[in-house]
Amino acid sequence: MFFEKLNTHRMVASIKEPKQIEIALSLRNQLSGVFLLTGHIGVIKGYVDLFNKHQVPVFLHLEKIGGLSTDPYGLDYLAKVIQPTGIITTKTNVVKLAIKMGLFTIQRFFLVDTEGLDNVAKSLSQIEPDIIEVMPARIPEMIGEIKKFTTIPIITGGLLFEREHMVECLRHGATAVSSSKSDLWRKTIAAEQVNFQNLNSRLTPV
Repeated sequence: MFFEKLNTHRMVASIKEPKQIEIALSLRNQLSGVFLLTGHIGVIKGYVDLFNKHQVPVFLHLEKIGGLSTDPYGLDYLAKVIQPTGIITTKTNVVKLAIKMGLFTIQRFFLVDTEGLDNVAKSLSQIEPDIIEVMPARIPEMIGEIKKFTTIPIITGGLLFEREHMVECLRHGATAVSSSKSDLWRKTIAAEQVNFQNLNSRLTPV
């Protein structure tokens, strides 16, 4: 379902505050899914259950969720009890472990210099997540550089302020964009504005 939604909407809502949950739910028909970057072990299942109830793909950023361990026991609890669509992490070893647990994985990378690009290539040579997220989005040319050595779908986010910023990222090859700015969640992008590539030829929807 997530890949089907990515093909249609190209926008992921990054939720940094609980008050954004209601906004994301109200816009669920024009979002690909949500990234949860808020909450703790005591409330996160309630958040996930709410999005699951409305059939909105929901991913937990493991480094942003308080009290949630990323060891085998913590990830097993996550997969069996909390049951998000998948996880987001910056750590390659956590990606490896999450894949063993049968979790859908998104690995986040920060490109601050050329060393960051080398780190992406090195990490992907060890393990391939289902999707990679590249930040910040305001260097869209780097998306093309990453696509030279991987066919993994790329989501990009960070420092997006205008609709045209999103279009530029998609034109450079991003599969979708992520943003914590709820006003951008409302922006739709017509297919004719960007030469979209359908994901179904690359991956099986989940």
